[in-house]
Amino acid sequence: MTGPVIDLGELRHDPDSVPLPRPPRANGRPLRCALVLLLLLVTLAAAGPPSRRAVVTLPGQPGTEAFVSGDLFFLLDPLSSQSRQRRLAAFRLPDGEPVWQVPLPVDGRIWGVSEQGGMLLVTGHESDPGGQGALTITLDRATGAYGWQQPGSAVELADGNLLLQSTDGEGAGSLRAVDPCCGTVRWQLSTTPAEINFRGTEHGVDRVVLSRPDGQVEVRDATTGTVLARANLGAPGRGAYPTVQVVDDLLVTVGGSPATATAYGLDRLDRRWSATGDGELYVLGCGSVVCLQSPAGGLRAVDPATGRVLWSSGRWGWAWPYDGRLVTTPSESTGSRNEQFVALDPATGDVVAELGRWELAQFGLKDPMVGVRRLPGGGLIVAKLDVRTGEVRVLDVLPDAIGECQASVGRVLCRRMDGSYGLWQLPD
Repeated sequence: MTGPVIDLGELRHDPDSVPLPRPPRANGRPLRCALVLLLLLVTLAAAGPPSRRAVVTLPGQPGTEAFVSGDLFFLLDPLSSQSRQRRLAAFRLPDGEPVWQVPLPVDGRIWGVSEQGGMLLVTGHESDPGGQGALTITLDRATGAYGWQQPGSAVELADGNLLLQSTDGEGAGSLRAVDPCCGTVRWQLSTTPAEINFRGTEHGVDRVVLSRPDGQVEVRDATTGTVLARANLGAPGRGAYPTVQVVDDLLVTVGGSPATATAYGLDRLDRRWSATGDGELYVLGCGSVVCLQSPAGGLRAVDPATGRVLWSSGRWGWAWPYDGRLVTTPSESTGSRNEQFVALDPATGDVVAELGRWELAQFGLKDPMVGVRRLPGGGLIVAKLDVRTGEVRVLDVLPDAIGECQASVGRVLCRRMDGSYGLWQLPD
């Protein structure tokens, strides 16, 4: 699928009074920088919306779900007791002109919408107990005309086709690669109960990994379905590994007591290295390093080639790579609405920028990082967070916005107090 799938979950709206972000350290001038930022925020809040700012008001009501994709704004009606059939409406940006609205052909909960070429992929879960579970529907982006629907949730493959994954209540299911134009099956595979992982690239998914409870692991080429490698990676004498994770060119099994992460080459399943941790481990790609994270708090960075520990810290929670840095949060702030964000050097673990406490607006990994924060008296501050320099640049103050913000290049969409949505153009 082209572009990110938007998470349609709601943000909380309770007011929060938190300290302003601490700017990056400057020799002899930290207090002056903080006072300048405070003065800027007070001035913006008192002045109200700049007259030059373009604001588009878009319809909405409690329970609606909204998202922006390209030059279209989409609004999904809430479920109601009178009718469980939901309508999807499209509006043209930046002026908010209605384009089309259509009823979705099934009743259910919608997970998200993405684009591929001139089509929309709408993925959801049927609410009818006799339904098929996960379901993907295609609509014409320009007109909303119905295309096709098939069971399963969809990911885009590196060759431009789609891979649909469906499972039943017992864990069995199927994988089907289909042509997005018409749903024609390119290859398919019935799956016994198994954990399924994908390797994603900038062009789409190119590897599928199936790992079964008995320790059998199978790696397939996602575009053809061809088996590339197959092996039993269960831990001798300790049962099968409970989880398998794909991190770039590595397949990593995690299990045993104490928890051990063992890395294999993805295409040959040749053993590369292992690392033992305290308690549970979660393995994630952190750009130039591999991160080993403990749910109880603590982060270790290892060399992806050798597994050698480069640095470790009990201070940090979850992390992800962004613009050559590693963005993370202190363990005590992880999971809170306004998390404290810092940027680390991936190779050393040194703090290179402190970005303050923010609620991140949804963003793509190549988009600017935008944070929002609620003002005690109502409204939101919107700021751009630069992880390379540590600069926090206030872009705007939105007096009647309450949250559920989605940011893209040059604009931010937020829910307003009356239930509608506002689309604000942001300064460069």
